[in-house]
Amino acid sequence: MWWACLKVNVSLLFLDQLLKLSMDLSHLPRGKPKRILLLLLLITLVSVLSYRTAYNFNISEWYKTITVSFRRPELETKTSAPEPTERLTTPTPQRPQPCSYKYISPGNAEEGHALLDSIAWPDTPPLSKPFSLNLTTCPAKSSFTIVPQSGGWRVGDELTVKVQLRDYNGNPKRRGGDFLYGRLYNRALGAGVVGQVQDHLNGTFTVVFPLLWNGTANAEVVLVHTAESITVLKRLSEEHPDRIWFSSDFRLGRVIEQSTCNVCLDPNKGPLCNFTDLHTGEQWFCYKPKTLACDTRVNHVVVWSDMKITREEEALFQTGKNLKVGLKASGISTATILPKAGETKKNSSEPSGYYYGNQWRPLGDPAIRQFNDTSAISACLKGKQLHMFGDSTTRQFYEFIRAKQTNLLRFEKYGTPQCGPFLALDQTNDFMMTFRCHGPPLRTYINLSQLQYVANELERLAGGPNTVVVIGVWAHFGSFPVEVYYQRLMSIRRAVGRLLNRAPGTKVIVRTGNMKHLDLNSSACNSDWDTLQRDKVLRAVFKDSGVLLLEAWEMVQACDLPHDLHPPQPIIKLMVDMILSNTCP
Repeated sequence: MWWACLKVNVSLLFLDQLLKLSMDLSHLPRGKPKRILLLLLLITLVSVLSYRTAYNFNISEWYKTITVSFRRPELETKTSAPEPTERLTTPTPQRPQPCSYKYISPGNAEEGHALLDSIAWPDTPPLSKPFSLNLTTCPAKSSFTIVPQSGGWRVGDELTVKVQLRDYNGNPKRRGGDFLYGRLYNRALGAGVVGQVQDHLNGTFTVVFPLLWNGTANAEVVLVHTAESITVLKRLSEEHPDRIWFSSDFRLGRVIEQSTCNVCLDPNKGPLCNFTDLHTGEQWFCYKPKTLACDTRVNHVVVWSDMKITREEEALFQTGKNLKVGLKASGISTATILPKAGETKKNSSEPSGYYYGNQWRPLGDPAIRQFNDTSAISACLKGKQLHMFGDSTTRQFYEFIRAKQTNLLRFEKYGTPQCGPFLALDQTNDFMMTFRCHGPPLRTYINLSQLQYVANELERLAGGPNTVVVIGVWAHFGSFPVEVYYQRLMSIRRAVGRLLNRAPGTKVIVRTGNMKHLDLNSSACNSDWDTLQRDKVLRAVFKDSGVLLLEAWEMVQACDLPHDLHPPQPIIKLMVDMILSNTCP
C-alpha cells in the first residue's frame, strides 16, 4: 500500500501549498486568475477526500491542518496476522458479515470451502408465515419400524430401522434436514452401539446398526432437533455470531475501563484493538477503550449471551416435546441376535467401537486395558510427560488422574480454577502432567498472561517417545460460524505436524465433542447439532494427520447414561483408560 500512502502524501503537500495560497486569494481582485486558482483548489480537495472511503481522516480546523490516521479496517489485521502463503486464482465468495473477522483466511480458503461443502447439512425449510407449530416435526406422531430379515439376525449382520416423520397434524413430512440419532442397547449385558443415520430428504430416514453381540437388542431412535429448529440454529450462526459476547479490563494505574471483545465486531461502531495472534493468525478484537491504549488489556471475561430467538421460535425448543425426544416404535422394538454362523461380510455401518460389559471396545484399535488403581497408572506414566490442552471437558482427564495419584506435587494455586495452568509432578516415578485452556473464544475468566493458543503451546514442546499430548477444543465454538472452528483446528493441525516432524515418537490424541443435556438456552448457545457439525470438521481436518481420535461422541451416545456437557465419571474413566492404553500399549 506504499503507493497509496505516497499519493496521499503528495496530494497533502500540494493541498498545503494551495491552502496557503488560498489565504492570499482574498487580496486578489476578482477575475480569471482567481477563478483558476479556486478551481485547482477544488479539484485537489476532491482528489484527496476521495480517499476518505479507504482511510479515516481526522480533520481539525481543516484550513490549518489535515492529519491522516491510517485506521483502514483491512489494515487492522495487516500488522499482526501473517501473510497468506498461497494465492488463489479464483476467489471463493464469502458470506456477508458485519464484522472484522475473516471467516476463512486466503491461505485456507480453497481447502476450507471444499471441506465445508462436503459435510454441509441438507437444506432445511423456512419457517411458515404466519408461523405454525402444527406444520413442524412432531415426535409423538412420528415412528420407527424394524425391517424384518428372513431367517432372523446373527452376530455380524446388520439391523435396519425405517423412520417416518410426521407433523402435529399427523401428515407425513415431505422434506428432510431433521437431526436424529439411533442406538441399539442391552442393559443387562451392559451393551450399546450407535447406528448410522441416512436422511432420504423426504421425511423418511434409515438407521443401520451393526450386530456385535448375541442376545436381545433394543432399538432406540431419538429426534434431537427438528428441521425447523435447525433453520433457526443456522440463522443464529450466520446473523448473530456475537450472541455470546466477551469483555476485557484495560488498566493503567488506578484507571480501569471495560470494553466488549469478540471474534466478530463491527468496525463501524468504533475503532478496534486488534489482538490477532502473530504466530497463528487467530483473530480477536476489542473495541478501543475511551482513554486507555490497547496494550493496557489485562484479562478476558465472558459476559454471556443474548439468545436472539423470537417467541415463536422458542416453541421449536421445548424439552420433552420436540427437543431430544425418543420416537415410538411401530411394531416390535427388540430383536433377538443369534451367534455368528460362518464368515460375515464387512458391515457398512461399522462404528469406532461399542460397549459390552459396560466397557468400551474399540473396533480396529488396540484393546483398552483397565487402569483401576494408583500403581497401574503410575507404572504406565513412569518417565513420561502428559500435556493436556483445551476446554473443561479435557480438564476432566487431568482432574481424574490427579485424584487417583495421591503422591503428586501440585502447582495449581497461581492458575485460575477453570483454566489453569496446572502442573503436577510425581518425583518418584519421574512423571509430569499439565493442563492449560485454549485461547479465545473462552467462556470463563482468565488473566491475559495465562491466555494461550494451543498451537503456540505445541511449538514449545520438545516432544519425543515419552511425550503424550491430549487436545480437546470444541465446546466454546458452537455459537460461531463453523469456519471459525475450522480456522482454529487448522492452526492446531499445522502445529501438530511440526511437532511430529521434529519428534516422530510423540503421541497426539484429539478428543471429539459429545452430546449434552439440551434446553432452550443451551440449544441457542451450543446445541448438539452445532457440536455435530464441528465434529465432522474435526474428523476431516485431522484425517491422516498421525493423531489418534478419542471417540467421545460415540462413547457418550452409545452409553446408557444421561447426556451431559461434562460426561459422568464412568465415561471419563473409560476415556482415561483409552489414553493410557495408547500411551502404554
